[in-house]
Amino acid sequence: MRSHEGWGGRDVPPDYESQRRRTGRNWPRRSYLGGLPDPLRDELLHVAAPCQYQSGESLMREGDRSTHVVLLLSGIAKISARLDEGHEALLAIRASGDVVGEMAAMDGKPRSATVTACGAIRAGVVQKNDLHAFFRRHPEAALSMGSVVAERLRWANRRRIEFAGYPVKVRLARVLAELAASHGRPVLQGLVIGVNLSQPELAALAGSAEDTVQKALRALREEGLLTTGHRRISVLDLRRLREIGHLPPGIA
Repeated sequence: MRSHEGWGGRDVPPDYESQRRRTGRNWPRRSYLGGLPDPLRDELLHVAAPCQYQSGESLMREGDRSTHVVLLLSGIAKISARLDEGHEALLAIRASGDVVGEMAAMDGKPRSATVTACGAIRAGVVQKNDLHAFFRRHPEAALSMGSVVAERLRWANRRRIEFAGYPVKVRLARVLAELAASHGRPVLQGLVIGVNLSQPELAALAGSAEDTVQKALRALREEGLLTTGHRRISVLDLRRLREIGHLPPGIA
């Protein structure tokens, strides 16, 4: 079994193969790996060089000319980009089963964002040529990748509409409901969002200033919908949070 040591990756444990297969049972169906048929997923993972990243490490950096993709087998990563004034904006969050770096692998242009590990990540790195060969053998896998890219574009478009059409409290409720649905961990009371976000990062996801998001968080706390701590948010009433976010029941 190969180990991947470029781009910040760590050596992998010898039982990588068995860990990889166990993890696959839990990949969401809507993720790229979770949506592939078992034979195609196994073939793609077979050509992936296994690697690990520690919290805070970059999987890839904005402006890099690398063209590989990274398959997230377990763990969570943040997608961010630089702003003109030197700050960073948090664009999205990716989790187990997702693929990152697909755009550079398709068009060969510099990376448009930085991907950073939120905690320990196990992953597989697929080089551009290997990915293209896989797509030539299995056009349906290429279509699935296209669907992933299209859904991300739709999500970005929806977010722009929300920024223009909804007040901050509604936008924040939508963001928190989405995070709770996709990254929530059940506890005695509600769900703990399994992504450690700073208030500036949360403000970036909600498309608002930090002080405005602080006021919206306070309002949601006072309504008994959530509790907050240092980089920790627990959702106590997801149904009500969805209502405030103008989301249909059961959808986040």
